[in-house]
Amino acid sequence: MAFLVLYVEDDDNNRILVERILLAEDYDIITADNAKLGIELAIQHIPDIILMDIQMPDMDGFMATHELRQIPDLNHVPIVAVTANVMKGDMEQVLAAGCDGYISKPIDVDKFPQEIAYFIDQGPL
Repeated sequence: MAFLVLYVEDDDNNRILVERILLAEDYDIITADNAKLGIELAIQHIPDIILMDIQMPDMDGFMATHELRQIPDLNHVPIVAVTANVMKGDMEQVLAAGCDGYISKPIDVDKFPQEIAYFIDQGPL
């Protein structure tokens, strides 16, 4: 059985890249181009992991993560920020928002599948 990944990302190129990497590693993947749709898909499909971009228009990844953490059916789902925000203090801010981890952009295509597997195995903090 393949793990289901939900990737919430407003940039088309990033979504396509992550989708290709994970499909090649036999993950199932669904994507959302905005946070509102991401929340709806998470409720509908209950993924094994949610990858969340932080910088998005309308609702950012912090707000989306906060909303997802209010949904009991998703308590067991790790949420991992995938973001270019790599300044000092960003990791703490991501964790304080309710994310379980952090993967920086640009992603390392060789390490990315192992990072996803790690967070699925680890589960939520």
